[in-house]
Amino acid sequence: MDNDMPPARDWHTLPGEQALSELDSSHNGLSSEEAAARLERYGANRLPEPPRPGPLMRLLRQFHNVLLYVMMVAALITATLGLWVDTVVIMIAVVVNAVIGFIQEGKAESALDAIRDMLAPHTLVLRDGERREIDAAQLVPGDVVALASGDKVPADLRLLSVKNLHVDEAALTGESVPVEKHTEAVAADAALGDRRGMAYSGTLVTSGQALGLVVASGTATELGRIGAMLQQVQLTSTPLLRQIDRFSRWLALVILVFAGATFLLGIFWHQQPPAEMFMMVVALTASAIPEGLPAIMTVILALGVQRMAQQHAIIRRLPAVETLGSVTVICSDKTGTLTRNEMTVQRVVSAEQVVEVSGAGYVPQGGFFQLDGQPLEIAGHAPLAEIGRAALLCNDAVVHQIEGHWQLDGDPTEGALYTLALKLGYDPATLASELPRRDVIPFESEHRFMATLHHDHEGQAFIYLKGAPERVMEMCNRQRHGHAGTAPLDPDYWRRMATDIAARGLRLLALAVKPVDGEQQSLSFADTESGFILLALVGIIDPPREEAIAAVAECRSAGVAVKMITGDHAETARAIGAQLGIGIGQPALTGAEIELLDDRELRDVMPSVEVFARASPEHKLRLVEALQASGQVVAMTGDGVNDAPALKRADVGVAMGRKGTEAAKEAAEVVLTDDNFATIGRAVREGRAIYDNLKKFVLFMLPTNGGEALIVISAILFQLTLPLTPAQVLWINLATSSTLGLALAFEPGEPGLMRRPPRDPAEPLLSGFFVWRVFMVSVVMMAGALGLFLWELDRGTGLESARTIAVNTVVACEMFYLLNSRHIYLSVINREGLLGNRYVLISLGCCAVLQLLYTYAPPLQKLFGSVGLSAEEWLRVFAAGLLLFFVAEFEKWVVRRFFSSTQP
Repeated sequence: MDNDMPPARDWHTLPGEQALSELDSSHNGLSSEEAAARLERYGANRLPEPPRPGPLMRLLRQFHNVLLYVMMVAALITATLGLWVDTVVIMIAVVVNAVIGFIQEGKAESALDAIRDMLAPHTLVLRDGERREIDAAQLVPGDVVALASGDKVPADLRLLSVKNLHVDEAALTGESVPVEKHTEAVAADAALGDRRGMAYSGTLVTSGQALGLVVASGTATELGRIGAMLQQVQLTSTPLLRQIDRFSRWLALVILVFAGATFLLGIFWHQQPPAEMFMMVVALTASAIPEGLPAIMTVILALGVQRMAQQHAIIRRLPAVETLGSVTVICSDKTGTLTRNEMTVQRVVSAEQVVEVSGAGYVPQGGFFQLDGQPLEIAGHAPLAEIGRAALLCNDAVVHQIEGHWQLDGDPTEGALYTLALKLGYDPATLASELPRRDVIPFESEHRFMATLHHDHEGQAFIYLKGAPERVMEMCNRQRHGHAGTAPLDPDYWRRMATDIAARGLRLLALAVKPVDGEQQSLSFADTESGFILLALVGIIDPPREEAIAAVAECRSAGVAVKMITGDHAETARAIGAQLGIGIGQPALTGAEIELLDDRELRDVMPSVEVFARASPEHKLRLVEALQASGQVVAMTGDGVNDAPALKRADVGVAMGRKGTEAAKEAAEVVLTDDNFATIGRAVREGRAIYDNLKKFVLFMLPTNGGEALIVISAILFQLTLPLTPAQVLWINLATSSTLGLALAFEPGEPGLMRRPPRDPAEPLLSGFFVWRVFMVSVVMMAGALGLFLWELDRGTGLESARTIAVNTVVACEMFYLLNSRHIYLSVINREGLLGNRYVLISLGCCAVLQLLYTYAPPLQKLFGSVGLSAEEWLRVFAAGLLLFFVAEFEKWVVRRFFSSTQP
């Protein structure tokens, strides 16, 4: 079906009647016949399913690895020569790596599924002038939809009539509170969150009723547009995978060049038979390839996943574990990540003083303070008591405790007022019994206030009022003054206070009271026209998390920049940013200003701006791409469907697990189960520790392969009997080297981990110093193993016994070098270095057992050609390993003493 939507229009700029005319519809909706014709023309109101690779294709992709290609070619050649033991061992290594990659790749990308789930399953529509409930997929442009509290908006609507309509658009725009809707047209350049005459697909009606005209359905909706953006966003490779890919290609090239040169050298210089030379080259190739690298890298990352899960960070894609450790910029959403997503009263302004209120969220804990920071005694404070009474009585929300957690039922702004009253010591049930409600005028956008009528038990009655300050002040002629007195209203004072509070990014409400005749039992709008006493202005905000403030500071000390990108208003964003230490003294860049910049100009301005407000999904995506184009490694956090494209494009996307949408979670690599920015800081620390451990493993593994390769190359060059067979090399690499190297995955983070600057994403996995370390250890290992092999042959020892000693010497050197590898630069000749990681000790014990089995177990003796050794021979093997240990420690001492600049 070709989804041929009506021409795209700025529907928010058109009056409702004109929108009806443009779509040939009316207030009675479409006829059934016209709706069926449009459904045939426009297609169903749903999003298409994305193409996905099948399990077989996903499995085959795991073999697309340079090192695995080399191993498979070696296996093919050994099979051709009938060397079935070598073939089987090589292919086991290949298959194990592929299976691990297949399992760890996880489920396929399903962000579009999550966006489709946001569409309403059923909706109430006007057809043939009658209300009918239909499948939302049957909606077409021109339909008229009825909305009520609790409904999910089924398509993009131009609102025709509203009654107290509030819509939660947080998932789409980042607004922290439900948006009040109206039917007026707005400017063409209005941000998505300012288009109050529109209701968008997938958002939630929190209160009120409305009729809306369907102006876009399916892929033409805002949700559909974001889905299309998701399909176009290209996933980026992680820094680690790029490093491993470069390293693998470099290593494969070196191995093939050495193998080819050695083969030709043996045939044409030493006149060796081709078949014998080929066996030597196979041994050389097997010795040089780090078969365990892909598998051990996966295990190290998987262990990091496990540790991060214990710290409330769920990793959905394995390489993201390490990527977190290499980020240079964190772009964070505001609402729910840096803030609590719980509205809180922070300032109360009366006619006589300004009071600061501490505490955050709906937990009724906090104090009251004067502007100079002095605590305010609330006992007997009549003005505050009356303010709290008005806040609690003129309120339809309820805050209650469930299993130790305070939760809100109702509007977040009303929840903030309810909590204020609890902090002032009010018991809601007691106050409701003392001043029961008789009548109410609910809040509606037309009059912008709420009023309630209450009677006490002494024959007195009061109307309590809350609403927009400018509207409430029109209804007031006096203000509370002193404990029970009043004074004429001072409009200039209140306007000045309102401007000051708004400049701090706080939302404003005014509270007022009016005594009325005790006989009055009902409320009318005539009762609210005048005669009220203004009690206070109340400043409300979604406050920053205390732990987020500390986490932002820690990220800065680690050289990681933090930028806040939100759909909220610029004033609110700047105020929250200042409290978090983000963007202090800097202007906020709005979405409208971003649109005026081309890509180059945006890249230039990014370093000097830390707060971005009124940002749409396209803006967030552009900001991430601009940072990446400047060479930054970007982590993006978010919780709404509007964040999904940027989450997918970022080097590592971080979604909120508790309050985040499924679309955001599916587009992200990391999900925070506690929705807390501080968890990202801990994840960065863990990611850096994981990268350190990966480097330690590579530095441990490569000398093993290098030593084996040097042994084989020396044998070929000097026409010696091959000290290690291909099968024996694979035994060392898979059964011992991997077993030992796995212990390095459990190394704790190095001291000062978060005081280092982020590493350069372009840096190679092996620096020049690391290449030297690999070469030095390889030479010492080769000298020990080849030296003992030749010595044993010279003493008349049999070939099988000499090869067994050579294998055990290589493994003994590995075991001692494992201890060296616990610290790249620091000495391990101390209690912590030798005994500080129990997994190292366990792996050494396991490796010792494996070598004893290799040496003495008849099945392994038959498979690998090994024989038993005497105590004297074991002593020489042990001495070779001990020699490598002290040489490596001496080299580290020299580096610390004379080359300290090479250390991080």
